[in-house]
Amino acid sequence: MKKNLTHKILEAHLVEGEFIAGREIGIRIDHTLLQDATGTLAMLEFESLGLDGIKAELAAQYVDHNLLQTDNKNADDHRFLQTAAARYGVHFSRPGNGVSHQVHMERFGVPGKTLLGADSHTPGAAGVSMLGIGAGGLDVALAMAGFPYYLPAPKVLGVKLTGELPPWVSAKDVILEMLRRYDVKGCVGKIVEYYGPGVKTLSATDRETIGNMGTELGATTTIFPSDERTREYLEAQGRGDAWVELKADEGAGYDEYDEIDLSTLEPLIAKPSSPGNVVPVREVAGTRVGQTIVGSSVNSSFRDLMVTARIVEGRHSHRETAFHVNPGSRQVLENVEKQGGVKSFLFSGARLHEPGCQGCIGMGQAPGTGEVSLRTFPRNFPGRSGTKDDQVYLCSPETAAAASLTGVITDPRDLGKEMEYPRIKDPERYVIDESSIVFPSEELRKTEIVRGPNIKALPKLEPLPDRLEAEVVLKVGDNISTDTIMPAGNRVLPFRSNIEAISEFVYSQVDPEFHQRSKEKGVVVIVGGENYGQGSSREHAALAPRYLGVRAKIAKNFARIHKSNLCNFGILPLTFKDPADYDRIEQGTTVKLPDVRRHVEQGDGEIPVQVDGKTVITILDVSDRQRTHLLAGGTLNYVKQQLRGKEKKKGQKVA
Repeated sequence: MKKNLTHKILEAHLVEGEFIAGREIGIRIDHTLLQDATGTLAMLEFESLGLDGIKAELAAQYVDHNLLQTDNKNADDHRFLQTAAARYGVHFSRPGNGVSHQVHMERFGVPGKTLLGADSHTPGAAGVSMLGIGAGGLDVALAMAGFPYYLPAPKVLGVKLTGELPPWVSAKDVILEMLRRYDVKGCVGKIVEYYGPGVKTLSATDRETIGNMGTELGATTTIFPSDERTREYLEAQGRGDAWVELKADEGAGYDEYDEIDLSTLEPLIAKPSSPGNVVPVREVAGTRVGQTIVGSSVNSSFRDLMVTARIVEGRHSHRETAFHVNPGSRQVLENVEKQGGVKSFLFSGARLHEPGCQGCIGMGQAPGTGEVSLRTFPRNFPGRSGTKDDQVYLCSPETAAAASLTGVITDPRDLGKEMEYPRIKDPERYVIDESSIVFPSEELRKTEIVRGPNIKALPKLEPLPDRLEAEVVLKVGDNISTDTIMPAGNRVLPFRSNIEAISEFVYSQVDPEFHQRSKEKGVVVIVGGENYGQGSSREHAALAPRYLGVRAKIAKNFARIHKSNLCNFGILPLTFKDPADYDRIEQGTTVKLPDVRRHVEQGDGEIPVQVDGKTVITILDVSDRQRTHLLAGGTLNYVKQQLRGKEKKKGQKVA
């Protein structure tokens, strides 16, 4: 049977279940990835399992989000992560070394391997044909411990690429075109696989850009073939021996099909405040721009920074436009410097920042009041920048560079009237720098873990009770993101290892009284609309509400990672059987779930909810495995019970 590349990789890693779309499967994970915004909690979860070290082939911990050290908290957490990584055999990328996706691709990415990351943009690993999937920190901690990763078997959307990108159009415009077609939820439950003659015209880092932002489509992940362009990249990184050719069988089929002629694309831009709000740049040209940022989580590769440097070379940014550059890694910056790009940035007036996520996660770089900000970032959810009522647009490096020079949104093709488009060729051999990565060793395994005062024990989570009676403390609309549920930024994220403290910020942007009201009620429910929980993988958006007493969320449907996180922490992810019932439940309504534990134990798909004396039918669409975790009060409770049981049996055998 002819197979597409997605099926080949997943089936090679399949350890549980059958590959039938929608059915739960368990796959073996080769590499794991943590970053500091999610890693502290995930490392605490791994530690609670009582294991001596990791069981995955390779685990890496990056410090790329919480780089601002305004007090002791971030510095303390970084020390905890470094010492815990040393103790358990995890690679540690030090603060300032770079963004996890960029560094992992440079130094560790291997075609055909699986990568599970506690960062929703882990699918950027598609740049080297690695199947990277974003997940909650607990799922990654379990993968570090050697457990399979479970997910619904996805459908595969095959996107045929033909032609070649014209001047002033780049990989960012490819993924923006996909977002224009599918919006932010059009690829939920799907893996996007690109194929066709146009693929060979895209470099490895072009593919990373497309894979990284494939997350914004709602897709499980993205995959590209491993071909000569992949080999070129790995050889340039001094890792040519990692290359292997990977592609779909000739004539292999897909569940769904689409096609993009690259030669027909034009510069695109996502308007505020959604990555799916895409229009041609020419439609918003002339809009005054106060800030531009190139780099960060995506579009921070050598190619992206160099094309920007060449465009601004010999020119200065507009006097009323702040121009920022966030390199993807220390290695990227060194290679840009070698070819004169750093000098171009400095003379253009750019503010050159240390390698890291920076403004993408709300760590600095907030725009001013009423100021338009053009960013090459993957997201522009409301308020994510740190500024209330922000006006953030997402665009290519070319479009950002053009606006930096003109002070207004500008179709970069207009620059072609006075300069030739600078086509950038990747180095045949990169300057390689892995000096800021601490590699595991037996000597480091003796390291004592250092804990700052902000690192608190995980909260105790009670099993699911026989019945629930709760007040609806909040009702929200469609496309609620994890940024809305649990804000990021330099005020909130330093509390990531302190659930009691960070819980005070849950839904604070929407309802400042949510925290106090929930604590007073004791047991509460939240009601939401379509695509509830889109966005980042941060499990704090599930664990912190659970700490406040949220035991069920009832929505029209859920984003994949957030739904998994809810199950991981014992919150029932219920959906309306009849979406019209959403209008029957208001904030302040008391809902009752009689015999809810029995319904979950029996495997019932329909869970009755009593609302004002009437019954609303909700759907619990979870696997049998997730049901056992919900009953136990969360995945960690269940896994620790299983591990204790195994240890007890071992003791009996020895006796």
